[in-house]
Amino acid sequence: MDGDFRTEFVREPAALKQHPALVLNADYRPLSYYPLSLWPWQDAVKAAFLDRVDIIAEYDEVARSPSMRIRIPSVVVLKDYVKPQKRVAFTRFNLFLRDEFCCQYCGSRGDLTFDHVVPRAAGGVTSWENVVAACSRCNLKKGSKSLRRSGLSLRKPPRRPGAEELRNMGRRFPPGHLHETWLDFLYWDSELEA
Repeated sequence: MDGDFRTEFVREPAALKQHPALVLNADYRPLSYYPLSLWPWQDAVKAAFLDRVDIIAEYDEVARSPSMRIRIPSVVVLKDYVKPQKRVAFTRFNLFLRDEFCCQYCGSRGDLTFDHVVPRAAGGVTSWENVVAACSRCNLKKGSKSLRRSGLSLRKPPRRPGAEELRNMGRRFPPGHLHETWLDFLYWDSELEA
């Protein structure tokens, strides 16, 4: 390693952290859209060195070791196909994604929590079919009352989403930064407009 690179790296340790690699399955689709399947550049280089991925696009920046020099990967494809999960985990994030990150009572975005449609105090359970995203204002207004007593109504009934449905929903919410080398791989399986 030359001295300039070493001192620059020590002065700016976050400099090389800003080069994530988009990870594609063996069928050239991202492992996930939301959150987008990204690896730190170090993991991508290690996987390439271990012959677990093929590098199909690179950044202009270079990583160096005492014995080798490699351009930092920006897109890697797994050599072995990873079968996508069929079951969707019931998590706060997946619930918000299902409900498109908006309150299911008023439609507002931001400051979201979740609400039991049939309150737990009335025997409601914590499940896909009974929990919705709600803003703090609507959640407070509803409290432990029924929908009818609260005067609120649902925009759509809550239900368990399918894995493919949630993956497709994730495409509508791209991350804040998309590197130009990723674009060809993020939407290639989308239906083209006529």
